[in-house]
Amino acid sequence: MDFYEVNEKRRTIRKFKAPAGEEQLRKLITEGTKAPSSRNTQGWEFVMVDDPNLIEEISEIKYVLTRDNKPRGEPVPTELEVAAQRQKETFANASIVLVYHPEGAGHAAGAWCCIQNMLLAAVAEGLGSKISYFRGEATERINRLVKAPEGVTLAAAIHFGVPAEDPGPRSLRPEGSWLHRNRF
Repeated sequence: MDFYEVNEKRRTIRKFKAPAGEEQLRKLITEGTKAPSSRNTQGWEFVMVDDPNLIEEISEIKYVLTRDNKPRGEPVPTELEVAAQRQKETFANASIVLVYHPEGAGHAAGAWCCIQNMLLAAVAEGLGSKISYFRGEATERINRLVKAPEGVTLAAAIHFGVPAEDPGPRSLRPEGSWLHRNRF
């Protein structure tokens, strides 16, 4: 499969039949590390999460974050509750990789390039992927769970696994509608 085909086939997968294998995850992470980084520092760090209890805790953190940080039992609009439950369910049957980088905007850019490489490599491996983003107290809770050292920032949690859904074609803006020359 060439690059353009891989890029065309990449979709966000929200339901998985089975997690990615250890060898596949190592391969995806290795491909991720071939991304550009600030001054070639390659500051990324990865935490492969396979402990079901830890995955459950992280999925619950995402659930609460999606509910606007309201814990279970507190009222939220129905649509927000449905969205939160869907977010939580995306962790089921998936392998989770937490991607960290040193503090600083330059390092964040490298981490996101790394993540994109991993997402594209997942397509080449026949796997699906999804990004879960965290902020604020949710990030701090995850950092405590995985004992992240000071000075690193969680870019995202990446879900990898065997797709249990076909997301179908994507809807993109018309080609060129996003391109401007010299000014907007």
